[in-house]
Amino acid sequence: MRILVVVLMSVLSVPVAAGTAQVAVATNFAHTLKRLIPLYEQRHPDDRIGVTVASTGKLAAQIRQGAPYDIFLAADQRRPEELAADGFLDSASIRTYALGALVLWTPTRGAPLAPQSLRQGNVQPLALANARTAPYGVAAESALLHVKLPQGVKRVTAENVGQSYHFAHSGAAAAAFVALSQVQQQGGSQWRVPGHWYAPIVQQGGLLGKNDTAQRFYDFLFSPQARSLIDQAGYQVPDDTF
Repeated sequence: MRILVVVLMSVLSVPVAAGTAQVAVATNFAHTLKRLIPLYEQRHPDDRIGVTVASTGKLAAQIRQGAPYDIFLAADQRRPEELAADGFLDSASIRTYALGALVLWTPTRGAPLAPQSLRQGNVQPLALANARTAPYGVAAESALLHVKLPQGVKRVTAENVGQSYHFAHSGAAAAAFVALSQVQQQGGSQWRVPGHWYAPIVQQGGLLGKNDTAQRFYDFLFSPQARSLIDQAGYQVPDDTF
């Protein structure tokens, strides 16, 4: 019995090997991810998490071209599923880490951003992400179909929601369609687009290979501590993640 106890204690005391992991993250979630990493590193101080930020479509294309990422955090369901079907991503690892919300935002306080103002052409130029590469751009295009903008309203197409935000913040656009998480603490004016005006923005992630550090960090993203921060950042958190 003494020998058994000694063996068990020896196994439990073996330190977890430190390492690095590279996360490819959709632009809308980048700020939240960068807040999560220090929380993770408090638990695993020797691990290092790198971050690459771009639109979901651009990141998916880079993964197909062999980019050395370990985790993919997309802004949709389609790209992780397609990558898994083609052998680039572990299908068993696909999980929903957040549900996004679309808003129209401007740094100007008291600005009228209601649908009526849009229909009258009073808010322009309008910035929105490219629907071919950015899921929030798809949502914005869907929202505009409900608004029915008048002809002649100028639109500015951004590569991703980060650039869309920049257009409004810099004054290059009167307002921009962005993720709620990007502007929740920014002030200005915002109109939260009704959720039934666009398909749910189901943001899924997955693992791109065997990497112990990536597995640890990916598991952390679904921990109560991480999910609480994600919820506070302006996302909905699927009930089954707790």
